Amino acid sequence: MDKNSLAARDAAAIAKIQTLRFNPLAATGGSGSYLHDEDGRRILDLSASATAASIGYGHPAVIEAMVKAARDMAGASLLMIPNEPATALAERLLAVTPGAGERKVWFGHSGSDANDAAMRVAAAATGRGRFISFIGSYHGCLAGSMSISGHTAMTHSLPRPGLVLLPYPTVYRPRFSPDEVLAMLDYQFETTCPPEQVAAVFIEPILSDGGLIVPPEGFLAALQERCRKHGILVVLDEVKVGLARSGKLHAYQHDGLEPDMIVFGKGLGGGLPLSAIIGPAAILDHAPAFAMQTTAGNPVCTAVGGAVLETIVEEGLAARAEEMGKIMRTGFAKLAERHEMIGDVRGRGLAIGVDLVTSRDTCAPVAAEMTAKVIYRAYELGANFLYVGLDANVLEITPPLTVSEAEIAEGLDIIDRALGDAAQGLVADESVQAFMNW
Repeated sequence: MDKNSLAARDAAAIAKIQTLRFNPLAATGGSGSYLHDEDGRRILDLSASATAASIGYGHPAVIEAMVKAARDMAGASLLMIPNEPATALAERLLAVTPGAGERKVWFGHSGSDANDAAMRVAAAATGRGRFISFIGSYHGCLAGSMSISGHTAMTHSLPRPGLVLLPYPTVYRPRFSPDEVLAMLDYQFETTCPPEQVAAVFIEPILSDGGLIVPPEGFLAALQERCRKHGILVVLDEVKVGLARSGKLHAYQHDGLEPDMIVFGKGLGGGLPLSAIIGPAAILDHAPAFAMQTTAGNPVCTAVGGAVLETIVEEGLAARAEEMGKIMRTGFAKLAERHEMIGDVRGRGLAIGVDLVTSRDTCAPVAAEMTAKVIYRAYELGANFLYVGLDANVLEITPPLTVSEAEIAEGLDIIDRALGDAAQGLVADESVQAFMNW
């Protein structure tokens, strides 16, 4: 590696505790659905920076909002003084998110801090200290949000004392049925976890990092009913799959849920650091929870968030995500006719998981090395995406909501070739060793 290359400089200067790399891509710019590397190549980004670039790179609405807000900056902190962009975005979020009673909005910088704040305020407002979440879930990397996550990559950190971790049921490769999972919860309530001790259940309406798992029909509604019976708050983590990505504005709408709190992040900021919680005023006004951050809700990030939300709503990007997602899933189904490695194609809208297997009969997942080779080869051919799943065998495809049909065709062609080349052993083992840390 050239010591003066961007990748080498990054390796020398950037702390490894904040990096998660899946291929050698080093970006020097970007536009639309593409990133640009220092060799001048255009790389089709089928990840959208893990959904953070929700409307692509360099979108005119983002640029205009950012420049306007920075040029006439209404302070730098929502903590001490109100600012127009933050207030306007909060009002718009409340207007497009169903809910009863008086509700308010809390702003942060990331899904991690938003889930962390949701935890603390739920515990403070209810006087209960326990939580329920799922094996395979990822709610963030702060002390609190990490402590209720259940991803296998986080086994180095201890879960929160008293946390109940449930299996997330799946239609493909089922290990526990929805009824069995609910029975596990009932048994916990009857024995070691009295429900009156539980503040909230945290739910991803699509289990993203756990393998892009779409819940079986009726499961989440039944879980919500259980929790309502015992006064347990229902918190929907929409950080990765919310705001149009699922084909509806809110992913929880697919399952008919009525959450107490909804957590947004990633795509809300269109690439800038921004997160939000929507919830009852009685909970979010519970001042002893003390969730204050100096630059949270700053006018530049919230102005961009407002532009992103307006673009999503006004341009009908939820419906477009549903349309483009169907085209893409159909394309993957055709690829499955040529590649035995594709065991399952699932998802909603433009949140798509491609489950790679060694055998369709057994549904045995491929080794993580094979998944990494597919991703590495795709990068060489001009596309970028990630892998997820407890076995690191699921390709996660989450392009910008603005992706075109031509770009989808380009991406499918690249993945087609990458699958074939990886299966034929054309990617060396040593090529992927640095990209297997998830």
